[in-house]
Amino acid sequence: MSSMYIHIPFCLTRCRYCDFFSTTADATERDNYVALLVRHLELLKYNIATNTDLQTIYFGGGTPSLLTIDQLELLLRTCSKVFGIAANAEITIEVNPGTFERPYLHQLHTIGFNRLSIGIQSFDSGQLLRLGRCHTHEQSLESVKAARSAGFDNLSLDLMFALPGQDTDNLDREVDQLLQQTPEHISVYGLTVEEGTEFGRLQRQGKLTVADEEEYAQQYELLRERFCTAGYEHYELSNFAVPGRRCRHNLCYWQRRNCLAVGCGAHSFVENGYGERWHIPADLQRYRQRLEAGLDPAEKLEAFDRTGAMKETVYLALRTSDGIDPSAFERRFGESFHNAFPIATEALAKVLLQSPQRVALGSQHWLIYDHLISTFL
Repeated sequence: MSSMYIHIPFCLTRCRYCDFFSTTADATERDNYVALLVRHLELLKYNIATNTDLQTIYFGGGTPSLLTIDQLELLLRTCSKVFGIAANAEITIEVNPGTFERPYLHQLHTIGFNRLSIGIQSFDSGQLLRLGRCHTHEQSLESVKAARSAGFDNLSLDLMFALPGQDTDNLDREVDQLLQQTPEHISVYGLTVEEGTEFGRLQRQGKLTVADEEEYAQQYELLRERFCTAGYEHYELSNFAVPGRRCRHNLCYWQRRNCLAVGCGAHSFVENGYGERWHIPADLQRYRQRLEAGLDPAEKLEAFDRTGAMKETVYLALRTSDGIDPSAFERRFGESFHNAFPIATEALAKVLLQSPQRVALGSQHWLIYDHLISTFL
């Protein structure tokens, strides 16, 4: 056992671009949901064999900062009781500006959270309004100040790009403001318009214009150049960190290590055989009914065979600057990486960084990652 993801599917309102599972809920509904999460964590104690303490815990959403300190502390205590939490565990919570006051962050730090992921998305007031965010430019800046005042020395800030009406000059100004906050970690997300969202509806009606491929590429390259010049490692397609501050929880995903999950709509991975992926359907009524009956609400999505596991290992590892460890690959699968993928490695010889210790894609090629990785799949 290494990691735990806890999904909190509640938001004040739904952002216009978001297609994640989320809903609104009053205080009583949130309290009832936390009770279900406790029951789910305790149920896993009997369903999953564990022999190591949790190394990372991640509260994602939704908006986990809508939960009270007492509710969050109960969930952490339950994790500790059921699994144990390593002394140096990375414990992250996503927070959205405008959903908390300064004392809340002090209390988060006191009960054990040591990493904040702040959903800034944009420092432009007009873009925040267009995106349907529930906070202002001023609240974004205040959230970072409050986090530092509370004692957090590991902050991740989210920034979106390729937004409607945004050009490289606009984005450059946003980067200036973000870098002034000196976060330890930065996650960037290019806007994609999904079916079922308000942006999807507006696009179908011809009322929303998004960046074309050329503009998207220019903005991605601008981010890569600016953040790397500022001393950040571009360690994954969408993530940058100062040395030593990579997100340990997300590395667990990309390295196909155990990560359990609780909460409606959550996904998990367990290393049984060549690996299994599980998900919990995004249905709050079903979630409650299954848990009240003493049943695991998770359903198996996929049990990997050797070939499938090798392909996914490559797919995930090449998203990162660490890439593939050829020795570890051969120990895991009984075959060398190059023998397993001779056509792909020959076809991509000019873009792969290859040594006895590592096979990786240079970050300058990540913009066309989907195209390059298809050669392996």
